[in-house]
Amino acid sequence: MGKIILITHQKGGVGKSTLTFNLAQNLCKNATVAVLDFDLQGSLSRLKEMTDDFDIIPYQDSIDLINDLEYNFIFIDTPPYLSNHLPKLIQIADLILIPTKAGILDLLAIESTINIIKFENKIEQAMVVFNMIKVNTTLTMDILMGLEEYNIKIANTHISDLVSFTRSVLVKGIKNDRNAQNQLDNLTKEILTTLLI
Repeated sequence: MGKIILITHQKGGVGKSTLTFNLAQNLCKNATVAVLDFDLQGSLSRLKEMTDDFDIIPYQDSIDLINDLEYNFIFIDTPPYLSNHLPKLIQIADLILIPTKAGILDLLAIESTINIIKFENKIEQAMVVFNMIKVNTTLTMDILMGLEEYNIKIANTHISDLVSFTRSVLVKGIKNDRNAQNQLDNLTKEILTTLLI
Protein backbone atom coordinates (compact mmCIF):
# COMPACT_ATOMS: atom_id res chain seq x y z
CA MET A 1 0.00 0.00 0.00
CA GLY A 2 1.25 3.47 -0.88
CA LYS A 3 1.70 6.48 1.35
CA ILE A 4 -1.31 8.80 1.54
CA ILE A 5 -0.56 12.52 1.78
CA LEU A 6 -3.52 14.76 2.55
CA ILE A 7 -3.28 18.45 1.60
CA THR A 8 -5.83 20.47 3.52
CA HIS A 9 -6.66 23.92 4.88
CA GLN A 10 -10.12 25.39 5.18
CA LYS A 11 -9.00 28.71 3.67
CA GLY A 12 -8.89 29.16 -0.08
CA GLY A 13 -6.02 30.84 -1.90
CA VAL A 14 -3.20 29.21 0.08
CA GLY A 15 -1.94 27.26 -2.94
CA LYS A 16 -3.07 23.73 -2.00
CA SER A 17 -3.65 22.56 -5.57
CA THR A 18 -0.46 24.08 -6.98
CA LEU A 19 1.61 22.62 -4.15
CA THR A 20 -0.05 19.22 -4.63
CA PHE A 21 0.69 19.30 -8.36
CA ASN A 22 4.34 20.23 -7.86
CA LEU A 23 4.98 17.63 -5.17
CA ALA A 24 3.36 14.94 -7.33
CA GLN A 25 5.43 16.06 -10.33
CA ASN A 26 8.60 15.95 -8.24
CA LEU A 27 7.95 12.46 -6.83
CA CYS A 28 6.75 10.85 -10.07
CA LYS A 29 10.30 10.82 -11.44
CA ASN A 30 11.07 7.83 -9.19
CA ALA A 31 7.68 6.50 -8.06
CA THR A 32 4.10 5.89 -9.14
CA VAL A 33 1.92 8.81 -8.07
CA ALA A 34 -1.78 9.64 -8.11
CA VAL A 35 -3.56 12.85 -7.18
CA LEU A 36 -7.13 12.48 -5.95
CA ASP A 37 -9.06 15.70 -6.53
CA PHE A 38 -11.73 16.01 -3.82
CA ASP A 39 -12.26 19.71 -4.59
CA LEU A 40 -15.60 20.28 -6.33
CA GLN A 41 -13.98 23.14 -8.25
CA GLY A 42 -11.96 20.42 -9.97
CA SER A 43 -8.89 22.60 -10.55
CA LEU A 44 -6.52 19.66 -10.81
CA SER A 45 -9.04 17.45 -12.62
CA ARG A 46 -8.97 19.91 -15.51
CA LEU A 47 -5.27 19.12 -15.96
CA LYS A 48 -5.91 15.39 -16.32
CA GLU A 49 -5.52 15.35 -20.11
CA MET A 50 -2.40 17.54 -20.00
CA THR A 51 -0.52 15.38 -17.49
CA ASP A 52 0.88 11.97 -18.29
CA ASP A 53 3.65 11.70 -15.66
CA PHE A 54 1.20 10.89 -12.86
CA ASP A 55 -2.52 10.16 -12.61
CA ILE A 56 -5.09 12.78 -11.68
CA ILE A 57 -8.35 11.24 -10.52
CA PRO A 58 -11.52 13.30 -9.97
CA TYR A 59 -12.51 11.31 -6.92
CA GLN A 60 -16.12 10.23 -6.43
CA ASP A 61 -15.73 6.70 -5.07
CA SER A 62 -15.86 5.57 -1.47
CA ILE A 63 -13.02 6.81 0.71
CA ASP A 64 -12.59 3.20 1.84
CA LEU A 65 -11.36 2.30 -1.67
CA ILE A 66 -8.39 4.70 -1.51
CA ASN A 67 -6.30 2.14 0.37
CA ASP A 68 -6.79 -0.28 -2.55
CA LEU A 69 -5.18 2.07 -5.09
CA GLU A 70 -1.83 0.75 -6.31
CA TYR A 71 0.50 3.75 -6.23
CA ASN A 72 3.62 4.52 -4.21
CA PHE A 73 2.21 7.94 -3.27
CA ILE A 74 -1.38 9.16 -3.23
CA PHE A 75 -1.97 12.89 -2.78
CA ILE A 76 -5.43 14.05 -1.78
CA ASP A 77 -6.30 17.66 -2.65
CA THR A 78 -9.21 18.96 -0.57
CA PRO A 79 -11.63 21.87 -1.04
CA PRO A 80 -11.16 25.26 0.65
CA TYR A 81 -13.74 24.50 3.34
CA LEU A 82 -14.24 21.89 6.01
CA SER A 83 -16.03 19.08 4.16
CA ASN A 84 -17.79 16.08 5.67
CA HIS A 85 -15.08 13.87 4.16
CA LEU A 86 -12.25 15.54 6.06
CA PRO A 87 -12.32 13.49 9.32
CA LYS A 88 -12.20 10.20 7.41
CA LEU A 89 -9.48 11.48 5.07
CA ILE A 90 -7.46 12.55 8.10
CA GLN A 91 -7.83 9.07 9.56
CA ILE A 92 -6.41 7.30 6.48
CA ALA A 93 -3.59 9.81 5.87
CA ASP A 94 0.03 8.93 6.59
CA LEU A 95 0.91 12.63 6.45
CA ILE A 96 -1.27 15.74 6.58
CA LEU A 97 0.16 18.88 5.00
CA ILE A 98 -1.42 22.21 5.86
CA PRO A 99 -0.19 24.84 3.39
CA THR A 100 -0.60 28.38 4.65
CA LYS A 101 0.39 31.85 3.61
CA ALA A 102 2.04 34.11 6.14
CA GLY A 103 -0.99 36.26 6.84
CA ILE A 104 -3.06 37.10 9.89
CA LEU A 105 -6.29 35.79 8.31
CA ASP A 106 -4.51 32.57 7.32
CA LEU A 107 -3.36 32.09 10.91
CA LEU A 108 -6.90 32.66 12.21
CA ALA A 109 -8.34 30.21 9.67
CA ILE A 110 -5.83 27.44 10.36
CA GLU A 111 -7.18 26.84 13.88
CA SER A 112 -10.31 24.99 12.66
CA THR A 113 -8.24 22.65 10.50
CA ILE A 114 -5.77 21.92 13.30
CA ASN A 115 -8.61 21.30 15.77
CA ILE A 116 -10.14 18.63 13.51
CA ILE A 117 -6.73 16.96 13.14
CA LYS A 118 -6.29 17.02 16.93
CA PHE A 119 -9.79 15.61 17.44
CA GLU A 120 -8.87 12.70 15.15
CA ASN A 121 -5.64 12.16 17.17
CA LYS A 122 -3.44 12.71 14.11
CA ILE A 123 -1.50 15.83 15.12
CA GLU A 124 1.77 13.82 15.10
CA GLN A 125 1.21 13.16 11.38
CA ALA A 126 0.51 16.83 10.54
CA MET A 127 2.89 19.49 9.24
CA VAL A 128 2.31 23.14 8.36
CA VAL A 129 4.00 24.29 5.14
CA PHE A 130 4.55 28.00 4.58
CA ASN A 131 3.54 28.53 0.96
CA MET A 132 3.54 31.50 -1.41
CA ILE A 133 5.83 33.39 0.96
CA LYS A 134 6.99 36.91 0.14
CA VAL A 135 10.73 37.32 0.57
CA ASN A 136 12.27 39.81 2.98
CA THR A 137 9.28 40.14 5.28
CA THR A 138 9.12 39.77 9.06
CA LEU A 139 5.48 38.64 8.87
CA THR A 140 6.54 35.01 8.40
CA MET A 141 8.36 35.11 11.75
CA ASP A 142 5.31 36.68 13.40
CA ILE A 143 3.07 33.89 12.06
CA LEU A 144 5.60 31.23 13.12
CA MET A 145 5.39 32.57 16.67
CA GLY A 146 1.59 32.54 16.43
CA LEU A 147 1.64 28.86 15.48
CA GLU A 148 3.66 27.85 18.55
CA GLU A 149 0.53 27.53 20.68
CA TYR A 150 -0.78 24.73 18.44
CA ASN A 151 2.22 22.46 19.09
CA ILE A 152 2.34 21.30 15.46
CA LYS A 153 5.33 20.48 13.27
CA ILE A 154 6.31 23.22 10.80
CA ALA A 155 8.29 22.41 7.67
CA ASN A 156 11.77 23.93 7.62
CA THR A 157 11.37 24.61 3.89
CA HIS A 158 9.29 27.61 2.89
CA ILE A 159 7.90 27.79 -0.63
CA SER A 160 8.30 31.30 -2.06
CA ASP A 161 5.77 33.23 -4.11
CA LEU A 162 7.58 32.61 -7.40
CA VAL A 163 6.11 32.81 -10.90
CA SER A 164 7.69 29.41 -11.64
CA PHE A 165 5.35 27.73 -9.16
CA THR A 166 2.29 29.45 -10.59
CA ARG A 167 3.30 28.60 -14.16
CA SER A 168 4.25 25.00 -13.29
CA VAL A 169 0.77 23.56 -13.86
CA LEU A 170 0.90 24.72 -17.48
CA VAL A 171 4.44 23.57 -18.27
CA LYS A 172 4.35 20.31 -16.25
CA GLY A 173 6.67 21.26 -13.44
CA ILE A 174 9.38 23.74 -12.56
CA LYS A 175 11.37 24.76 -15.62
CA ASN A 176 14.71 26.56 -15.51
CA ASP A 177 14.31 28.03 -12.02
CA ARG A 178 16.97 26.61 -9.74
CA ASN A 179 15.67 28.44 -6.66
CA ALA A 180 12.14 27.08 -7.08
CA GLN A 181 13.40 23.55 -7.81
CA ASN A 182 15.67 23.63 -4.75
CA GLN A 183 12.76 24.66 -2.53
CA LEU A 184 10.57 21.90 -3.97
CA ASP A 185 13.36 19.31 -3.62
CA ASN A 186 13.98 20.32 0.00
CA LEU A 187 10.30 20.10 0.88
CA THR A 188 10.05 16.73 -0.88
CA LYS A 189 12.99 15.45 1.20
CA GLU A 190 11.31 16.69 4.40
CA ILE A 191 8.11 14.88 3.44
CA LEU A 192 9.91 11.64 2.64
CA THR A 193 11.90 11.83 5.88
CA THR A 194 8.73 12.45 7.88
CA LEU A 195 6.98 9.50 6.22
CA LEU A 196 9.90 7.20 7.09
CA ILE A 197 9.98 8.12 10.79
